[in-house]
Amino acid sequence: MNQGEFRGFGHRVVDLLADYLEHIEERPVFPNIEPSALTRLFAEPLPQDSSSTETVLGELEEKLFPYCTHVGHPGYMGLITPSPSPVGILADLICSALNQNVGAYTIGPAAVAMERRTVRWLTDLAGYGEGAGGNLTSGGMMANFVGLKLARDSVSGDQTQQTGVQERWAVYASEERHVSIDKAVDAVGLGRTALRALPTDDRFRVRLDALEAAIAEDRRRGIRPLCIVGIFGTTNTGAIDPVRELRTIADREGMWLHIDAAYGGGMLLSHAWPMRNQGLDLADSITIDPHKWFYAPLDVGAILVKDDRRLTASFGLKPSYLTDEADRENERYQYYVHSFEQSRRFRGLKVWMSFKRYGAGQIGEWIDNNVRQAKYLYSLVEKHGRFEAASEPPMSAICIRYRGAALAEEQSKDLHAEVARRVEESGKFWFSTTELKGKTWFRINPVNFRTRTEHIDNLLAVLEQVCHAVLLSRGLATG
Repeated sequence: MNQGEFRGFGHRVVDLLADYLEHIEERPVFPNIEPSALTRLFAEPLPQDSSSTETVLGELEEKLFPYCTHVGHPGYMGLITPSPSPVGILADLICSALNQNVGAYTIGPAAVAMERRTVRWLTDLAGYGEGAGGNLTSGGMMANFVGLKLARDSVSGDQTQQTGVQERWAVYASEERHVSIDKAVDAVGLGRTALRALPTDDRFRVRLDALEAAIAEDRRRGIRPLCIVGIFGTTNTGAIDPVRELRTIADREGMWLHIDAAYGGGMLLSHAWPMRNQGLDLADSITIDPHKWFYAPLDVGAILVKDDRRLTASFGLKPSYLTDEADRENERYQYYVHSFEQSRRFRGLKVWMSFKRYGAGQIGEWIDNNVRQAKYLYSLVEKHGRFEAASEPPMSAICIRYRGAALAEEQSKDLHAEVARRVEESGKFWFSTTELKGKTWFRINPVNFRTRTEHIDNLLAVLEQVCHAVLLSRGLATG
């Protein structure tokens, strides 16, 4: 591909994406196609000969675009994958062209400096001081893994890095935790049975009495408390654990306090519901995902640490083949020394460009609009005789369920699953279902700057209509 072809193809791609974004609301949110048909669509042997760019682009328009889940569609209200900002999209194009490896200074000097400044912005938002640090990750899964490794290393006096886990430890988190915590406890060598899943109160926050009881029981059995994982914005309801109280308990017991704010970290930019006074700065480490509620394209998460030296203590290995002989003054920051990853995509560019183009103020307004939409849906449900909400949403996640018929819980679960399936097939909206305290709910979570109030009205109307239709088809009374 010569430069002329590259330039022409690039213009075509940008035009295609601009048209896609301009008309995204006209598309069905989710493709109505069977997985087997998609498998057949891409069933071909490895190409041996080249194709023209026109042919390749034509195949994308035929086989890819029609069968995506259009997360930028205003009717997408499902898993926390937001509408990507346009400048973030272009940032990823620039990122791929420059192909900087941020893991080592010599493969991306300006990229390293830009990521360090982006992390500094995030630590400032969290309320951390000058000694804080962190790095950008693939997402909350990796950030929570790093947070648990930091906890393990710190509380064990860095012995486990050398000898492995030699004693029994316990990690405490609520029943509303993200599954990444379970995986992280496993991955750092503690074993999944080391995780204590604690009950929550009626607002889905971890119960402190249950935490205290679990710690006391572990102490009695000779098991050492290692880490408390608090949640700043649960996936289902946006609930916030009492961070200040968790800090007090962690200090008393000599534990690490890690806060999973992968979703709720976006609220640090809110104007209408500011949450920078919730004690997040008291945590030893924090997970935040800019690719969730900062509207950055996938993938970019972040692990933030109150004391930057802990990253070096946990990861500080310098193999000879990565020695930078030109760094006589030790001024070249090497992310591979201070993080888990070595080969690392230039993730900071899209976050940096988003803050520069839109500013924290505009992004905060988008966040506030999503929160208003969830609170508006809550107000509609409160006045609606056939639906109920699990709790008043502090963020943009809200769980509601149909109660307009006398159904056993198994019937209710089946109803909610069937309704979600039919709505998905309609292409109008996409959301998920979940379980809270033994009941099944529709989980609705707008994280989209294109979603408007009218979409919330339409969603509730569609839910009522489809619930009624499913019940009628099964000969069940609708109340």
